[in-house]
Amino acid sequence: MVRVLISLCLILLSSTALAGEAPVTLYRNVTVIDGLGGPPRPGQDLLIQGERILAIRPTGQPVPEGAKVEAGQGRFVLPGLIDSHEHLATPPNRPFAEAQMRRDLYGGVTAVRDMADDLRQVADLARASRIGEIAGPDIYFAALMAGPSFFEDPRTHAVTQGAVAGKTAWMQAVDQSTDLPLAIAMARGTGATAIKIYANLPAERVAAITAEAHRQGLAVWAHGAVFPASPSEVLAAGVDVVSHVCMLAYEGADPMPQAYHRRAVVNEKRFPAADSPIVAPLLARMAREGTILDATLRIYDAMDRRAAASPGAARGYCSGDLGARLTAQARKAGVMISTGTDGFAEPEGAWPSVLEEMDLLVARAGLTPLQAITAATRVGALSIAHNPDFGTLEAGKLANLVFVAEDPSRDLRALQTVTLVVKRGRAYPRSDYDPARDLAARQEP
Repeated sequence: MVRVLISLCLILLSSTALAGEAPVTLYRNVTVIDGLGGPPRPGQDLLIQGERILAIRPTGQPVPEGAKVEAGQGRFVLPGLIDSHEHLATPPNRPFAEAQMRRDLYGGVTAVRDMADDLRQVADLARASRIGEIAGPDIYFAALMAGPSFFEDPRTHAVTQGAVAGKTAWMQAVDQSTDLPLAIAMARGTGATAIKIYANLPAERVAAITAEAHRQGLAVWAHGAVFPASPSEVLAAGVDVVSHVCMLAYEGADPMPQAYHRRAVVNEKRFPAADSPIVAPLLARMAREGTILDATLRIYDAMDRRAAASPGAARGYCSGDLGARLTAQARKAGVMISTGTDGFAEPEGAWPSVLEEMDLLVARAGLTPLQAITAATRVGALSIAHNPDFGTLEAGKLANLVFVAEDPSRDLRALQTVTLVVKRGRAYPRSDYDPARDLAARQEP
């Protein structure tokens, strides 16, 4: 017994020693865009030890003994980008997911929020990318809760094959009889970061789910309207993030649609070009309480393009113009906006869709390039966790970095000059990425 204890002590001491000897890499003479909203800081040295940022300091100081020195060559470095709305497994398709993850990572995305899928596959993808088994961003995912009637949706059956939609830990039907402490505990058991409140729930259930999830340490990510729960009722419940800016417009619905699949299109006549008094109280509350808006402008732009290509087809529930105006109003109200895409770039595209969302936030919602970078970094991290250890360039944070050749704070097109991505201290040179390799796998499943 004594020998066993001595052996265990030696192993622990050895592990501690090895942990203290994590290699140091110094990226010399770079311009730092830290994600905190301030201007770029030229002439900086960035020191990385293991997975973490050790220090950011003016260049020219002594090099730590044994450090590996990488010439910055005047490059700009910013935090890894975050896509706050992806679906990597609806339906599950491993080659498709891995191809999208590679494009994300080599395009500068080091973390994503997966907004409820087949968590059996997503959890394994998260594990594999976390330990470097596959190239991809870190994945933080949600387990879904909705009213029983929502589970008629065929997507819920696609992500619960082999089980029953609404009766799994990752896709749960909730009503007045649900044992919420048990239901939330089951969701936690999937490894989820959050509960996603999706649809067909009244205000009382939204509030009850939110309170119990928070009690058990999970975040709550919700649609802007949950039908019949209105946007104001969703916000009153205390959710952390709301998705889809146009869903806030249902605050002006009369009557409020009672179910997700039976919602009418937004009555855009109630939203003139000026800032809307209908959503103003919602935005004021979001700004006051720190509720993040996952605007997803990209999906409204896509709806418009589909409608233009097929004039006879049913139009989307909201136009890109209204989505952009509501997002601009949210920006002016001081709401934190993240960069969720709710979809992927075209299969032949070489860059991730989060760049499209950032472009739309600038071109149509009035953010500056620097504000769009903050939305895609610091705010993206806050959409995942209240106290994230990533999303900004600060000592002690995870070493999630993107190096680009040009200044993205002036023009976001510079984000397509990526030379190197670092995730958790591990380097992924852009030159190692071949978009054509994954073209077939990136076709929609």
